[in-house]
Parts: sequence; C-alpha cells; structure tokens
Amino acid sequence: MTETNYALDTFYFLMCGVLVMLMAAGFSMLEAGLVRGKNTVEILTKNVSLYSIASICFMVLGYQIMYPTNAPEGGIIPGFGFLLGADHTADAVLAGGEGAPYYSARADFFFQVVFVATAMSVVSGAVAERMKLWAFLLFAVFMTSIIYPVEGYWKWGGGFLNEMGFLDYAGSGVVHLTGACAALAGVLLLGPRKGKYNPNGAVNAMPGANLPLATLGTMLLWFGWFGFNGGSELKVAAIDSANNVAAVFVNTNMAAAGGLVAALIVSRLLFGKADLTMVLNGALAGLVSITAEPLTPSPLFATLIGAVGGVIVVFAILALDKLKIDDPVGAISVHGIAGIWGLMAVPLTNTTASFITQFIGAAVIFSWVFAASFIIWFIIKLVMGIRVSEEEEFEGVDITECGMEAYPEFGAKKS
Repeated sequence: MTETNYALDTFYFLMCGVLVMLMAAGFSMLEAGLVRGKNTVEILTKNVSLYSIASICFMVLGYQIMYPTNAPEGGIIPGFGFLLGADHTADAVLAGGEGAPYYSARADFFFQVVFVATAMSVVSGAVAERMKLWAFLLFAVFMTSIIYPVEGYWKWGGGFLNEMGFLDYAGSGVVHLTGACAALAGVLLLGPRKGKYNPNGAVNAMPGANLPLATLGTMLLWFGWFGFNGGSELKVAAIDSANNVAAVFVNTNMAAAGGLVAALIVSRLLFGKADLTMVLNGALAGLVSITAEPLTPSPLFATLIGAVGGVIVVFAILALDKLKIDDPVGAISVHGIAGIWGLMAVPLTNTTASFITQFIGAAVIFSWVFAASFIIWFIIKLVMGIRVSEEEEFEGVDITECGMEAYPEFGAKKS
C-alpha cells in the first residue's frame, strides 16, 4: 500500500459519495414533480430534512450499529456504540499486509451516510400528500439510527446474512427494498388519499404538478447512481479495480436504458400512449434491478435485467392501485418489487450466489424492516397521529404544515 493509492482510493470514495448525495436532489425533484402543486413545499421540506436527520443519527448511533467493532462475525445482534472513532494512522496504512486500510475511515462514513439517506428518501414519496411532517421526521430518526443499521450490519457489517453467502453488491435489498418496506408499513397505516379510489374500485388519477421537474429528478438519480454502484467497488487504484469500476458504470447505464425502453413499450401497449411517469419509473426500476449485481453481467445481460425491472414496475404500480395501496410516486414498486427482482437475478450471472440464499436474504430484510417500521409507525400514530385532517389534506399540506406555497404567483390576483 502506498500513500498515492490510499489518497486516490479515498478521493474516489468521497467523490462517489458526493454523487450519491446528488440523489437527494433527484428524489426531491422527482417527488416534487409527481405530487400536486399544493403539496410541493412539504415534500421538499421532508427531503432536505431527512438528509440532515440521517446524517446526524447515523453519526451518533447508526454507523456504530452497522459497523460494530465489538460484534462477532456472522452475528445477529450487532454491537452498540456512539459517535465515530479515530481515522487511520499513517503507520497503519503504510504497514501494508492483509487487513491494512486502503481508504479513510471518514470517507467510509460519508459514503455510508448518503446510502442511509437514500433508503429514507424512498419513504417520503410513498406517504406524500397526507402524512404529518413531524410524524415523518420522527420516524426518520428511528429508521436511520436503528432499523436500517441493523439489517445493514447483517449484510455489509459482517453479520449472518453475509456469512451465509447472501449477495447484494450495492443495495437492491439493503437500501432499496428496505426503504420500500418501511414505506409500505407507513402507507398501510396511513390509508389512501381522499378521492383516490371510488367505492366501485375505479382509480382516479391525481396527476403531478410538474413533469419537467420529475424528469429532471429522474436524470439526477440516474447520474447519482454511478456513484451508488461505482463507489461500491470501494477502490479504484489497481488495474482490476479500475476495470471493475468501468464495468459497473457501463452496466448501470445499460440497465437504466433497458428499464426505460421496456416501460415505454409496455405503457404504449397497455394504454395506447407513452406514459411519461411509467417511463421514468421504468428507468429507476432498471437501476434498482442492477444494483444487487452490477459487476458480473455483460452489458447486454445488464440491459435485459433492467428491462425486466422496467416491465415489472408497470404491472406492480397497477397492481398496488387495484389493492388500494396508494403510492403517489410508485416508490414501493420501483424500490421494493424491482429490488426483489434484482436480488433474485444475481445468480443468473454470479455463480457464487444461490437462489435460495438470495430469497432468504430478501425475506429477512422484508420481515425485519416491515415489522419494525410498522411498530414505530403505529406508536407514532397513537402518540401524535400520522395523518393530517381531511380539511388540511383538501387545502394542501404546504399551507397547513409549512405555511407557504411553492408557486404563490400562479394563484395571485392581478392588481
């Protein structure tokens, strides 16, 4: 290990973290575009606030749970500790040998904290337009400090899922399925938006206020995903690692493209027109699908994996509506259903994976996150309530929760 390699890997890790942080902007724009105008300020407030809450909670508690120094390999119960330890010394880095650090511990924390914020961002869109702001933010504390770190420890922190051979390269399960499960628990307790479903089962469309903004958000997420998957190689200062990073970037891009085109074709066949919201979610579903294993597929196979995700997400969104599970942005379908597909697709190209182990890993993540989230949401519902009143929902949560409008001049009278 040389100082140059350590510096390069640290810098690469940090820059990938910066790209993933840009996904917070992507989620903000996507969700702001897909909700109605009267709920825009509140969804933006949720997204910028949850990122800050995640940063603080993961620093104080979550990181030590997810990457404990006092828990055995292959364990179920993680360690416990507060705040961050010291960074690596020059002597430890230059000593070399097995186990020598090859990037800064602070870089690792930064990269991990933007991941936990991503998982929480999935929740915000699914519960949009009718959840109380402070109930959501209180849940974010528990999600980012305990719920996510525990299942993250089971895989990435050396826990029992990692020991049994469960594979999840960059987080189709650890991040995306986790966010979707937490969202599903909240949505079931919250109920659908008023007027979304008729008694006869008909679904009433509630179009988003700004589809150009939603499209921008999707492209920002697509851009940030290169850091999400590429950074998960963890290093770049070696020939094999550099080649792996290049392969991951290409496969990530191809999966997104495959998901988008597949969703475009399916929406045309089902609806007779190109549905932009389905197209955008198709790209995101392709990205989620490839995240579990973006290294071993060929570019063509990565495109096909993404395409399957793009097809699945269209039918998943329609199926949830038939079940009257109201998800304004399609987050549960994109990150949950496509996340499961991504995990189960790993053995198709990675011979070290097994379908049984992948299924067990997905089931464990779903069971823990859904159960823990449901309990937390239920307690919050009992203590302070999680849903705004019918009158507040009709008026819009921008005014009732934040006291301002996103587009005040649109409704202003001319003098």
